[in-house]
Amino acid sequence: MTTVVIDTGVGPLLRGWRERRRISQLELALRADSSARHISFIETGRSRPSEEMILRLAEHLDVPVRERNALLVVAGYAPRFARTALDDPALGALREGMERLLRGYEPYPALVVDGVYDVVAANRGIEMLLEGVPEHLLTPPLNAMRLTLHPEGLAPRIRNLQEWRADLLRQMRRQIALVRSAELRELYEEVAGYPPPERHVRAAESGPDGGRWADDGALPPTPPFALPLRIEHEGRVLSFVSSIATFNTPMDVTVSELAIETFLPADRATADHLRSFAP
Repeated sequence: MTTVVIDTGVGPLLRGWRERRRISQLELALRADSSARHISFIETGRSRPSEEMILRLAEHLDVPVRERNALLVVAGYAPRFARTALDDPALGALREGMERLLRGYEPYPALVVDGVYDVVAANRGIEMLLEGVPEHLLTPPLNAMRLTLHPEGLAPRIRNLQEWRADLLRQMRRQIALVRSAELRELYEEVAGYPPPERHVRAAESGPDGGRWADDGALPPTPPFALPLRIEHEGRVLSFVSSIATFNTPMDVTVSELAIETFLPADRATADHLRSFAP
């Protein structure tokens, strides 16, 4: 994923992040142990911030690690955060830890994705859900969004596809707003443009809300605590709620963009079905 740096000074970029977070100059100054006057001078280009001040402001503005490097470069400083390849020996302990976590979560599905939703690790629970997906979608690098929303992927088996798709696209839009990534935007435009699977088209045409995607079949009540993923497997409808975890205070661009997604059974029937696959 490539960051495109706008040809402007670091001040306007910092102002953009502050406005995006809806924080006043005074509030940011108090958080960063500075003054509103100094923040104003930085944003208007009247004062050149030090490297440490840029990092301090970026920390209080919750700027992604990749974008903190971009701020430093625009201001004339060297990037502070490395971007280590995931297969580098330096990240060996991290890889081992993630793999142990995924195995420990079995038989429930879990996976790790990077900043453009490419799957970097997955457990047998995920492999079970991917049974029957065409080979061309399983060619590395696997992409979680493409696998889920492609009309030949998991989409035809997702009973509440309309709601699940809308939630995934909202998630991608939030990320695009934070990270200037042409690759991520291209992925979004691709998956947002997928036509609905044929079974959903037929259901929509025959249903009372013609023209809308529709869910077919009787569904159990939606758990009140989270939107479930309802997906067919071996003649059953499994129900999951997902949880996404990231690493706290990452100091590497690669690590900062990793996300671990786990799928927890939303009902007892799903849990019982998955436990039947446990070794």
